[in-house]
Amino acid sequence: MINGELYFTTKMKKLKNVHPGDILKEDFLDEMKITPYALAKAIGVDQTRISQLIRGTRSMSADTALRLGKFFNVTPEFWLNIQTRFDLEEEKEHNKEYDNISPYKLT
Repeated sequence: MINGELYFTTKMKKLKNVHPGDILKEDFLDEMKITPYALAKAIGVDQTRISQLIRGTRSMSADTALRLGKFFNVTPEFWLNIQTRFDLEEEKEHNKEYDNISPYKLT
């Protein structure tokens, strides 16, 4: 503490970007004790689609969001918003080109 103010000298660790498949697995499948196979069968998709989502190798499509929304009684936007947030964070993290863009200024 310096002059009554608290200073932190350690750099905060950046949290892992959360893929919709992480949410699907941890907050839905694991919590409800549903297997990826059972989910795939219940929503009428190939098990590969669910497995790829869980592994983070597949993006959440509108079709999958609609199916998951109906099955879990949440909005499809819930799933698509997670995907959009994930995509934006990934792009910002891996493409520094955006740092070179300046906002337009009215003259």
